[in-house]
Amino acid sequence: MRKFVNSLLVICAVTAVSCGSSDKGAKKGEATAEVVLPKVEVASVAAREVVQQVIFTGNVEAEVVNNIAPQAPRRIKEIRVDVGDRVRKGDTLVSLENSALVQSKAQMDNAKIEYDRTDELYKIGGASKSEWDARRLQYEVAKASYENLLENTTLVAPISGIVTARNYDNGDMAGGLPVLVIEQIRPVKIMINISENLFARVRKGMKVTVNLEAYGDEDFAGTIARIYPTINNATRTFAAEVTVPNNDERVRPGMFARVTLPYGKQTRVVIPDRSVNKLLGSGDRYVYILEADGTVRYSKVELGRRLGSEWEIISGVDDGASVVVKGVNALTNGCKVEVVNK
Repeated sequence: MRKFVNSLLVICAVTAVSCGSSDKGAKKGEATAEVVLPKVEVASVAAREVVQQVIFTGNVEAEVVNNIAPQAPRRIKEIRVDVGDRVRKGDTLVSLENSALVQSKAQMDNAKIEYDRTDELYKIGGASKSEWDARRLQYEVAKASYENLLENTTLVAPISGIVTARNYDNGDMAGGLPVLVIEQIRPVKIMINISENLFARVRKGMKVTVNLEAYGDEDFAGTIARIYPTINNATRTFAAEVTVPNNDERVRPGMFARVTLPYGKQTRVVIPDRSVNKLLGSGDRYVYILEADGTVRYSKVELGRRLGSEWEIISGVDDGASVVVKGVNALTNGCKVEVVNK
């Protein structure tokens, strides 16, 4: 029995020594362990003047569109131009069958003879005033009819432009559709609808930049030529007309256009685009801001314009703040970081 007790005391003593050694080892390990902070790079940001602008879309239209057609249905004798041809104001475009014109000319000449005869008699008292008035009216009506037919027998270009449509061939009876369509494309125009809140800022003569889908990143100069004075109460917008000189005629009706309208400057904070992150599952954008105590703070931001490699900030970042531009993936709101900017 004495031997058993002695053995038990030995085992307990060994166990106690072992536990004490383990605790000391753990405490020693804890003392030598180092906390590893996330490494980040930051950039200081500042406010500056930023041009305020907005982009509108629209379709290019000809400055003037003329439908070339006779006043009444007539048979076409000859069409002298085709689609794509350039014409000048006054050029003869279409000749129509002229039998009605010949008949009208004869009627006018006869009315002129009768009027002249009556006029001579009236001067010597051989005709009454009512007879003279009747002959003069008859002649004037015949003359107007002839001139109208003359104008509608030979169709000329009322503007300089380009032929964009031809609806008949020689020998067809013209009626219903215009024979030709002429469009003036020097300049061209673009109609845009501008938000009501900009009504007081937009002025006639303001310069704009026009970008066309057909020409990639190339920009064209334009001008606000006309502002419509009323607001559409359904869309809360007002219409404005932009003109582009188009001296080289590269801009054509029907092209899709983006019009950039600058309307002043405003002081805004500008930050590097590398600092802006997108929240997964939503369209929200955020940044991490370095605080004075070495921690980072999550901040949702409202973006304005993209300025090359920077973003204009509407809200979410103060002037003079430092934002994280590298190492964001390892961060959480309020965590302490190590700044390692080179």
